[in-house]
Amino acid sequence: MKTQLIFATPAQIETELLVVIAADAQTAKGPDARPEPILLTGDAAVKSAANAVLTSGEFKADANETLLLHAPAGISAKRLLLVGVGKATKATAHAIRSAVGTSVRFAKPRGIRAVTFALPETPSLPPGPNSRAAIEGALLADYDPDTYRSDRKDQGVHSFTLAASGAENASVKAGYAEGIIVAESQNFARELVNEPGNKLTPTILGQRAAAMAAANGLKSEVYSTEKLHELKMGAFWSVSQGSEEPPALIVLTYEPEGYDPKTYTGPVLGLVGKGITFDTGGISIKPADKMELMKYDMAGSAAMLGAMAAIGRIKPKVKVISVVCSAENMPDGKAQKPGDVQTAMPFSADEPGKTIEIINTDAEGRLVLADGLTYARQLGCTHLIDAATLTGACVVALGPVNAGGFSNNDETFEKLNKALDISGEKVWRLPLGDEYYDQIRSDIADIKNTGGRWGGAVTAAEFLHVFAGETPWIHLDIAGMAWYEDTKPFIAKGPSGFGVRSILEWVRSYE
Repeated sequence: MKTQLIFATPAQIETELLVVIAADAQTAKGPDARPEPILLTGDAAVKSAANAVLTSGEFKADANETLLLHAPAGISAKRLLLVGVGKATKATAHAIRSAVGTSVRFAKPRGIRAVTFALPETPSLPPGPNSRAAIEGALLADYDPDTYRSDRKDQGVHSFTLAASGAENASVKAGYAEGIIVAESQNFARELVNEPGNKLTPTILGQRAAAMAAANGLKSEVYSTEKLHELKMGAFWSVSQGSEEPPALIVLTYEPEGYDPKTYTGPVLGLVGKGITFDTGGISIKPADKMELMKYDMAGSAAMLGAMAAIGRIKPKVKVISVVCSAENMPDGKAQKPGDVQTAMPFSADEPGKTIEIINTDAEGRLVLADGLTYARQLGCTHLIDAATLTGACVVALGPVNAGGFSNNDETFEKLNKALDISGEKVWRLPLGDEYYDQIRSDIADIKNTGGRWGGAVTAAEFLHVFAGETPWIHLDIAGMAWYEDTKPFIAKGPSGFGVRSILEWVRSYE
């Protein structure tokens, strides 16, 4: 999709489809209250073209509601599409992101190849953040996961124009440019998640991460079995030992402009991702139903790689290191077994690694993350965030609406909360505590890799807490958010790229 930003009066733009945002301005309450849809544009000609339908009552301006007008009178566009954002008093940049995505998804199957979106004009929606959200919504909506279909048809929108009224505005330009970077980075993550296990092995994930790093000004190092043994990453290695595919330890580093290790005094942020490119469950094998979706068990690593792609282009003034631990979890004769005891990577030469009793080999994500978190700390990271499709228990608790968030530091988590205000993604904080840690105490080893049925998402987080130690840390359990089971008005069914926007904004909060 080609994109462009123009400053023009919407009614005068010649386009196949002009999209204008509508909101419900109704403030009255009670049984007789009716929606009062209004257009968020100052263009009188556009308002006049839509006036009859706005007053008819057939369009309420609910979130992502659409209404198409052909040959609208008084404007140059062939069609006018109204897209709702719900109550005007509650409209946000994320609502704009979704509305623009809805317009692109609306256009695609109808053969409409050129879409122009009129940037909303209202004091409650600043133009800079809105231009970023709008272009993100367009680029994210244009993606479809039908990569390997032999009869794949061109249903894409070929050109998307963001139209801002009035004189050129620096904040609109900046938001537009940034939105392209963020959306392309999120789509990169989605492309990785969408790949089947035979097309994205740990080795190939390492190759694609290195290529992305080279394209975006990042340093990259990709290691395998020998390095895991050198670092004594027993937890990570235990997951990979049952597969013929070797593991990949991927380390990407971003250094801000002018970085000097001798004088740099800022934080070093560690982004750690679970990269299980296919998860059978190992010896504790999963049921066959839906196992094909376990190709997306590396969505946590994809979120980190997508965030790093954006970081390399946006260039925040803070050092960032990403550690991705990638493996296949397979039930080979060499695979680890329930009851085995593994030794995780020691943080320093002066202390032994934690010993882990393996209760369930399908609780493998926390094992690779354990060594990933330790290695990130060893590399000098002062603050940590990890992302993983870690537990079904989190999906049971929060459904496909919120990711689970955990943290050992309130200040660090508050930065994530502020990042969510920008990203529009949803994370619900869940507790940690000694009572949950007690559930993962082992009789034979230091800890065990599952804590039983109750509070499964929390005990998994407590397991990771052991390896984060006192370092300020956030754990994101994105199991319910990494893959959309149904097509939404603004985005296709399949990989979501969840976390890229929020992780990027969390990093930027430390500038």
